Amino acid sequence: MRFMNLSVLFFLLAPLAAAVVLAAGIFLRRRLVARLGHGPTVELQLRRPSPWLRAAKGISLVLGLSALVVASARPQYGGRVQMLKKRGVDIVVALDFSKSMLAEDVQPTRIDRARLELAEFIKRLTGDRIGLVAFAGDTMRFPMTTDYAAATMFWSNLGPYDMPVGGTAIGKALTAAVDMLFDNRSDAEHAGVYARRAKVIILLTDGEDHVGSPVEVSKEAAKKGVKIFTVGIGSDSPELIPRYLKDGTPMGYQKDSNGEYITTSLSAANEDILRQIAANTGGRYFRAGSDMSGLASVVDEIRNMKQSEVESRQAVLYEEVFQWFLLPAALLLLLAYALPERRRKESRP
Repeated sequence: MRFMNLSVLFFLLAPLAAAVVLAAGIFLRRRLVARLGHGPTVELQLRRPSPWLRAAKGISLVLGLSALVVASARPQYGGRVQMLKKRGVDIVVALDFSKSMLAEDVQPTRIDRARLELAEFIKRLTGDRIGLVAFAGDTMRFPMTTDYAAATMFWSNLGPYDMPVGGTAIGKALTAAVDMLFDNRSDAEHAGVYARRAKVIILLTDGEDHVGSPVEVSKEAAKKGVKIFTVGIGSDSPELIPRYLKDGTPMGYQKDSNGEYITTSLSAANEDILRQIAANTGGRYFRAGSDMSGLASVVDEIRNMKQSEVESRQAVLYEEVFQWFLLPAALLLLLAYALPERRRKESRP
């Protein structure tokens, strides 16, 4: 019992204190009356205080103040251990929309398969906020939300040819993702709640970074407590990159300025960069493979994060009992104020 034993002891000692105060008052009064003359004669000349009323008044006052002190200490009892409610995770998914993601080493294409798997991933979210970053040489963003249907629609019809700038800027994508995780201006009233959530970035790319310093950005993200999971998409063998017209008509394969076919692969060097990005933040790197199993592994990691957070957030809950003392305190103080110290003056014959 938290504070309970001390509070009860204090409350039980209050009548003893009242009795001591009353006895001292009676003793002092008798001494004063004796100094004025013959005690019975002096008493007859005075409007005699009622010893019972004075006792009741004093006891009520002492007990009322004691109960008020006990109530202000907020006594509690119980002490049961309870698991606090699971909090969601803030997740930003950064998906590579560079033209190399059109390669067909993952069927039907890298980008199409990634979107399908992400749609399934979003369906499995429970209480988590998600934001989206589509990136090539620059980024396009969908803000943090729990409207999973709207998030899925964001890039359902988006393709590499819709990106305003070509290339692959993983550093820019990670910077945009971190900014989204810590931008709560649209949810100002809940900013404190969101600030306490775990924050995760899922980066899906073939790893061909042509702009920026993603490793340095990951170090800055780690300082803010952000965990990054990287998923490498594609095979390690060179793949041709299909070329399409704006209406979706295939037009062969991409060529460079010299007329040579451009190839793409998830090379060992690219994988090393993705591993380093993840390791800097305490995250992990997964290779998607042709079945996109890497994304399923990320789902398991996030689920484990949420479970670990819950297990570390056990709380001991106590029942408040201050109201047991507050109401009696009010009644006793009111009684002490209302009681007179003297009886009404007796009428003379």
